[in-house]
Amino acid sequence: MTHVIPTAPIEAYKTQARRLRDDLHAAGTPVSHSRALELVAHQHGARDWNTLVAGAGNRLRFSVGDRVSGTYLGQPFTAEIRGLTLLGDGSHRRITLHFDQPVDVVRFDSFSALRQRVSGVIGWDGRSSHCTSDGQPQLIVRPV
Repeated sequence: MTHVIPTAPIEAYKTQARRLRDDLHAAGTPVSHSRALELVAHQHGARDWNTLVAGAGNRLRFSVGDRVSGTYLGQPFTAEIRGLTLLGDGSHRRITLHFDQPVDVVRFDSFSALRQRVSGVIGWDGRSSHCTSDGQPQLIVRPV
């Protein structure tokens, strides 16, 4: 099942803040819970807690086996995720899709090239950064 949730659930960030607060208190440096939340946000590269929460809520989280829909080279599809790998700093993922019905990836009437399994790289918004010649993302994936 596909869910729209942060990279780590907000509860996980809050748990990190509680542990940080407890560890700092045990080390003789007490901090408030709100300060611990701000420190956790900074550790994850956000300006502050509100920025972390706002940005995290806009991320799609997929798992192998999830059902998805979208477009590939401008052609609509429904598919199952067969592979998923985080790349680099985690801002992109390589996704392998198995389409329910083969997709014709050629736009010419006199020629066809059907694909049933493809791989691509998507960001947290489910869109590839690579575009077709008309400026559209090569791959757009969204929850069914």
